[in-house]
Amino acid sequence: MAYEFSVITQEQAENIALNWHYDGEYSFYDMEADEEDLAEFLNPEERGNSTFAVTKENELVAFLSFSQFADRTFDIGLGMRPDLTGKGNGIEFLRAGINFIQSEFKPDKITLSVATINLRAIKLYRKFGFKDVETFIQDTNGSTFEFLKMEYKCLLYELTNGVFR
Repeated sequence: MAYEFSVITQEQAENIALNWHYDGEYSFYDMEADEEDLAEFLNPEERGNSTFAVTKENELVAFLSFSQFADRTFDIGLGMRPDLTGKGNGIEFLRAGINFIQSEFKPDKITLSVATINLRAIKLYRKFGFKDVETFIQDTNGSTFEFLKMEYKCLLYELTNGVFR
């Protein structure tokens, strides 16, 4: 069965934020690890319509959020339910998420930032076709961490003014 994307409900956001806890170094991604991120994720006005619950067979399995920039770039954030990580589900989930963003919003490129300690995710993103752009330092979760910004150039085959782009 395919992944389904719908604007996240408050109940789903609370479930993710308060109940999804990752093991070991991945606990970095627990929503409760950063008070600002937690408050933003739990606030329906902050989330707007740009955070999606991802379900499979009517079960909440992940989330996907995005910010849109003027140059048709979409910056995404995503997370999979902790008990589903590290089991080979990532490529199918990432493909579904990218396909969803491309079909709904027609971006020119998609970017994301990942903590450099998350080698598993970096390997997945590279395998999918994301390219490294730059590393940067960011204060979050009560400390300072290094992140890798990555970019995926979308291939759109739509006719615009008589020209394929």
